[in-house]
Amino acid sequence: MTLRAFEGFGIEIEYAIVDRDSFDVRPVADRLLEEAAGAPASELERGRIAWSNELSLHVIELKTNGPAPCLDGVADDFAAELRYIDELLAPRGARVLPCAMHPWMDPGREQRLWPHEQTEIYHAYDRIFGCRGHGWANLQSTHLNLPFADDEEFVRLHTAIRTLLPLLPAVAAASPFVDGRVSGLLDTRLEVYRGNQARVPEIAGRVVPDYVASIDEYHARILEPMYRAIAPYDADGVLHGEWLNSRGAIARFDRDAIEIRVLDAQESPRADLDVVRAVTALVRALYEERASSLAAQAALPTSRLADLFEQTLRLADAAPVEDAAYLAALGVAGPPRSAGEVWQELLARHAAGCRWRAPLARRLLADSGAVPDHARLLRTCRRLGACLDSNGYFPPRDEP
Repeated sequence: MTLRAFEGFGIEIEYAIVDRDSFDVRPVADRLLEEAAGAPASELERGRIAWSNELSLHVIELKTNGPAPCLDGVADDFAAELRYIDELLAPRGARVLPCAMHPWMDPGREQRLWPHEQTEIYHAYDRIFGCRGHGWANLQSTHLNLPFADDEEFVRLHTAIRTLLPLLPAVAAASPFVDGRVSGLLDTRLEVYRGNQARVPEIAGRVVPDYVASIDEYHARILEPMYRAIAPYDADGVLHGEWLNSRGAIARFDRDAIEIRVLDAQESPRADLDVVRAVTALVRALYEERASSLAAQAALPTSRLADLFEQTLRLADAAPVEDAAYLAALGVAGPPRSAGEVWQELLARHAAGCRWRAPLARRLLADSGAVPDHARLLRTCRRLGACLDSNGYFPPRDEP
């Protein structure tokens, strides 16, 4: 069944599996899936939610089992599955941990690749790029899939997403820690992500995709150069697939959707769905040309969008937005302002039901302090776990 734009929503959220006491990562996703499925498995369908493995053995992904017709109730569906997963992991002394990066994981020592199905793909990635860095081993994201029905819808949707994408870390940044310390960036996940395939720069570009005027042009300008660039490293064509594209929004023609990939996983499904609702509302405003014309959005140079994106992954809501043409494309008049102020204005105009909340990265730093020791980071992780358990917000309401 073909869905038109905004007639369905595919949500995917990744979680780390950690020790229940130490909160160190635990590479047991295969055992979790096998126990839940009753046999070895890499995927499992459970009503409205499905589970699947990821490249790293300590990560489990939950996703809507096909497109959800609306976003109502989706957070509760995810929360119910997480409670069941917690029941299965408890006898192993493990649990799931939300958020976008594990604060002290050592990828060189602790990374374990998924050893079962699709190992040829994972081994190809490891051989070409080396998968023991943070950009492969230590990142959890929320993906939002929005459908398109034809060429015209694809172009309008892709252009709208491309226009908003540089601002997404301002609301979703949730990864201020790496290697047991404060990284200095609010969205460290995106920083390590954008560099993890630098050997073949055509795969990710500058993360913000180029404007294209048709599906055929998308193949010609984005996919085909990527396939040509990887070919010398991948003689057997193992990585020849549209999923190789690592830009911040990619076309999934296998399901006629565009997948937004730059959202950090938040502290709970409720918080994730808050971000998803806000992003969807603003993408729709751009798609429907309520903020500006398609031509004005299409005219924005990729280089300028990418420059802003790299500012927001560092500074999140405090990133300055000074480009007058960009502000005009968002329908925002007046002088330059911060990314957080732009978000608040856009939400008030196009998504009145969506509440502005400081990005999780800022709330985590307020909890941990500027120079946290391991004990402080462990306390922050325990509080993140409490948010997941209650499907609430950080910091937990019942704690100071």
